[in-house]
Parts: sequence; structure tokens; C-alpha cells
Amino acid sequence: MQQPLHRRRPTPGNPRVQRTRRRILAVARELLPEVGPAGLTYALLAERADVTRQTLYRHWPTRAALLFDLILEGPDVDTYPEPDSDVRTVATGWLRSLRDGISDPATRAAVLAVTAQADHDPDSAQALARIRRDRQAALNTLLEPSGVQIGDDEYTLLYGPVLARLFLDRDQVTDAYIDAVVSQWLTTLESAGALPRGGRSAAED
Repeated sequence: MQQPLHRRRPTPGNPRVQRTRRRILAVARELLPEVGPAGLTYALLAERADVTRQTLYRHWPTRAALLFDLILEGPDVDTYPEPDSDVRTVATGWLRSLRDGISDPATRAAVLAVTAQADHDPDSAQALARIRRDRQAALNTLLEPSGVQIGDDEYTLLYGPVLARLFLDRDQVTDAYIDAVVSQWLTTLESAGALPRGGRSAAED
């Protein structure tokens, strides 16, 4: 994936640098739910991680860059799917992974912070756009065996209901809800000609 313009990584071949970076991210992940995005200052993070603020700026020149990494390098979730020719299986697994990833308090706080700041902070707006492109590309990679590739509108139609349920309704996203979202999404894709008839699943509903 192309690196965001506002993000500058140290040399990846230096194990000591990478250990420091991982430790800082771990500390930031612990602090973020406790103090909130506004309270996660570089002064506090440097103190808790036992590094200098200059070290933080070398890894993340902006706070948006730090939040970007907290989102995309969140804890691994067991539900992330493998590439598959069954579109329903991929979409269902991908949405469950999205739900489970956002259930991590630090990831959730980072997503909300970047989204809230995007209107007035160019770095946050750029990070948000990069996150979207990264996740959409990852989903299309999973869909490659099916021959289906989705554009911006189809992508939004898939993840939109899940984020609305989580952030606007403040309600749980159950497996049954995800199944209903995927069924409606497949019907919409089929009607628009983006999904070959009979291509929604190896075993039809």
C-alpha cells in the first residue's frame, strides 16, 4: 500500500527501532481509552513509553499519523477471512472482522477521532481517505477468486449499515444483522449488474 504523505516510518530493518515503535503503539493503545484522543498528548505518551518527544515525531510527524497506525495496526482478530470464490462468505467474514476490530476500545476511539477531525484537519482527512482505500483494496483482494471487484458505492453500501449501527444507533452488531446486511448488499449488486446472477454464493440462499 502506498504510504500516506503525512506518515514517515523509520528504517524497517532496524530491530531496535521497530521494538521501540511497537512499544509506543502498545502504550498508546492502553492510554487512548483512558484519556481520550484529546488527552493522548505526545508529552504524556513520551513519559509513559519512556521515550523522547523527538522519537515520537520521527515515527509519527502528526497525531493523525499515530491514529492511522493505531487503526490499521490494531489487534489481530480471528474472524478475518481468506480469499474465496464465494462472495457471501467473503463479505460476511469481512464485516465480522470489521465489527470485531472496532470493538477494541483504542481502535474505536481512534476511528471516531480521525473522523471527527477530518473536516478541519487536513492530516486527519488524508488519513481517513487512506484508511478507506486500504480497506477497500483489502476487500477486493479477498474477492479476487470470485471475479467480483467492487467500487466506491458498493463498498459503502456494505460497511455503512454496520458503522451506522455501531456509532449512530449505539447498538450491537449481531451475526444475524450482518447476515441481513450481506443479503441486501448482494441483491443490490445483482440488480445493478455488479454481480453475475448465481454468483452471490457457491450454495445459493
